[in-house]
Amino acid sequence: MLVARPEGETDFAFSTYRSGVHQFILLAKIATSASLRIYSRIAICDSDEVINLSQSCDSIERINQMSLNFVTFNQDYSCLAVGTSRGFRIYHTDPFAKIFSSDDGNVALVEMLFSTSLVALILSPRHLVIQNTKRSSIICELTFPSAVHAVKLNRKRLAVILEEEIYLYDISNMTHLYTISTSPNPNAICAFASSSENCYIAYPLPKPREETAHRKPPHAPPLSNYVAPTTGDVLIFDALKLEALNVVGAHRSPLSCIALNNEGTLLATASVTGTIIRVFSLPKGTKLFQFRRGTYPSSIYSLSFNLSSTLLCVSSATDTVHIFRLINPPSQNSNSLKSPKYDGNQGPNSYCTNLDMLNQSSGNGTGLLVDNQRLTSSLATMFRRSSLLVGKSVAGMVGEYLPQTVTGIWEPMRDFAFIKIPKSDFGTKSGVEPLRSVVSMSSNSPQVMLVTSDGGFYVFNIDMENGGEGVLIKQYSVLEEDMIRNFSSNSIS
Repeated sequence: MLVARPEGETDFAFSTYRSGVHQFILLAKIATSASLRIYSRIAICDSDEVINLSQSCDSIERINQMSLNFVTFNQDYSCLAVGTSRGFRIYHTDPFAKIFSSDDGNVALVEMLFSTSLVALILSPRHLVIQNTKRSSIICELTFPSAVHAVKLNRKRLAVILEEEIYLYDISNMTHLYTISTSPNPNAICAFASSSENCYIAYPLPKPREETAHRKPPHAPPLSNYVAPTTGDVLIFDALKLEALNVVGAHRSPLSCIALNNEGTLLATASVTGTIIRVFSLPKGTKLFQFRRGTYPSSIYSLSFNLSSTLLCVSSATDTVHIFRLINPPSQNSNSLKSPKYDGNQGPNSYCTNLDMLNQSSGNGTGLLVDNQRLTSSLATMFRRSSLLVGKSVAGMVGEYLPQTVTGIWEPMRDFAFIKIPKSDFGTKSGVEPLRSVVSMSSNSPQVMLVTSDGGFYVFNIDMENGGEGVLIKQYSVLEEDMIRNFSSNSIS
């Protein structure tokens, strides 16, 4: 049977023939303008079994092209988890080798718990599966009211990030502990410390919706309590004590990426502008470092500390990955600004506000509520006021008397080393959209590991004494069907 279509359109023709007790279905994909016919056997079934031809069309497309949906490193960077349109894979990073593979399902998201056999999977938007890869068994399944955008976990807690909520679970028994209400967060801007002691989760400070005099129609759906943030303030939440600890005033513009080091003692932030990267100590929120990534704006894709928290890697929409040193911070006296710490004993004109308001819940642990909207909505005003006061005092009173060597600490520091992302050999991207990347530092050697959205895995050597440009030493593909493909020698001198 062939269905006629106007010239230039693509259609499918199906024909069948019988061989013994089985029936084979052949599919012909016809491009009439190019007179191209591609035949492929896509299904084998018993003669009286019903075939869904539309699903068969989808199957042949998946066979011809496996797409990369998600990629991430585990907590100590020893493994790499890859979610694809045909299952997921786990690789050991050093030496690079596939250690697990599953071809079941279209995996939108996969997260590991260190190097254990426990993984969290998202196969449908609202459905989370906790699986034991060693036993090939499902431990737990959870369904949420809206799509899951990210999953974070350590040995104590599991955090599930939706667009306007964060669900916290005790990972030992998967008991639901708390639900945090957030501002709309479609990009899942969130960081979770791997530490079991400093079990902090960081996310954009919720901005309460302002009350208006206009009454909405009775049939209108209820509005969220929060709106999208307009500033780059980060809320630090203790997932063990289930309470907010501090708010870090990181940027004037909304956040684009944040990261915590493994110990939960450092916070790295980038705004939507992407030119300045800042690092703060936790839980106090003292600003330690300020780095300049570049002069022109760029989307930040990845922030990653090394295990010893002495280096910070930053990847963006450009083809350069920057590595910054986290040693010898500028003097932390009057030249260093502390993020506002919220303390109810301070007056209304101080830089401090009471965090107790943020920790009030409805009584059943189902929300991070802010009852005093006027208090919370004034956060941005207080941050701007503090910046203005400090700017005037420094520039107007002492700035002109400071020698050049002292004023230099106000300038953002440049990178210590950098790497250039190679031109892709894989060709799975059209080139229209930018090549996204995830970066981390090896735990065994001074090497930077980089994974790109077209399936490339790259390893670069970094000169820890002199810095400069890193040297590409290894290159693999994470989308190969049968084996890992090494595109260059294992060692380049």
